[in-house]
Amino acid sequence: MPWSNQNGGGGPWGGGGGNNQGPWGQGPKRPRGGRGGPPDLEDIIRRGQDQLRNIVPGGFNGGVAVIIAAVLVVFWLFQCIYIVQPDERGVELRFGQPKEEISTPGLHFHFWPMETVEIVKVTVQQQNIGSTSASASTGLMLSGDQNILNVEFSVFFTVIDPKAYLFNVENPAETLQQVAESAMREIIGRRPAQDAFRNNRQPIETEVAAIVQGTMDRYNSGIAVTAVTIQDVAPPRDVADAFEEVQRAEQDKQRLVEEANQYANQKLGQARGDAAQIREAAAAYKDRVVKEADGEAQRFTAINEQYSKAPDVTRKRLFLETMEQVLKNSKKVVIDEKQGVVPYLPLNEIGKPARQGG
Repeated sequence: MPWSNQNGGGGPWGGGGGNNQGPWGQGPKRPRGGRGGPPDLEDIIRRGQDQLRNIVPGGFNGGVAVIIAAVLVVFWLFQCIYIVQPDERGVELRFGQPKEEISTPGLHFHFWPMETVEIVKVTVQQQNIGSTSASASTGLMLSGDQNILNVEFSVFFTVIDPKAYLFNVENPAETLQQVAESAMREIIGRRPAQDAFRNNRQPIETEVAAIVQGTMDRYNSGIAVTAVTIQDVAPPRDVADAFEEVQRAEQDKQRLVEEANQYANQKLGQARGDAAQIREAAAAYKDRVVKEADGEAQRFTAINEQYSKAPDVTRKRLFLETMEQVLKNSKKVVIDEKQGVVPYLPLNEIGKPARQGG
């Protein structure tokens, strides 16, 4: 009797029969891809191939390969072509080693991935140091007269050697900031605080720029420092009020000293002017007196000569001139009786209107 007919399809050893049982009585097999079993990988691959054939009319082996190759070529070209802007320079690297030539502005090509490129900005850049930077404590410095200052300043620089800038210093921006901060601390530490607060900032900026440039040159960083500018100098917040009071007192002191100097200069100038005027007046008086004395002496000499020639005439003339001088302001009128003048004539009154009108 066949095994399929034993006890409803079981085997000769009493195992289960049917289509899902083996001849040795093992249990029924579960259908593949069912809800309770693992996925059928071959079925998934077959369905994926069917979907690709529906998408690509030419078939998977021909069209898809062409598309993938085209995509790869476009991607490779995209990586190989780069553009350098007018304010930039490019440094190409072949297997990590920089090439000699520098890429100027324009469109360039290199063989990626064997070659790569680094782009560097070569226009003037600004590095801010102090409270405006990320770390607010970087601007705190000690001056030469033991005052704590919060100095905000900027370093302007350009990249003159892109290869040195990229490969000689690990982090050029951070190195420049640390060098500039150290240089500013050194210069501020040599000077009193008033030099930084008032009109002596230019020498400080010049010295700091020289120190930073020298240090960056020793590092061969490829950086040229164009300027260092102090933006602001202020005391720390904890002592700001007291410091402002001291500053106002200093300003009042300076104002009072300037006013005193101005008053002293005004008085001194006036005194010097008066002294000069007195000296000039004395000199003029001296000249006048000397000249008058010379004139009198010459007049006396001339009269003496005339007197020696005609003594009587000269004596009479001198008498008349002297009497004229003596009596010219007198109100008395002397009349010679021999002249026959009428005595009723009011000669005294005649002279009054004449003197008043004169």
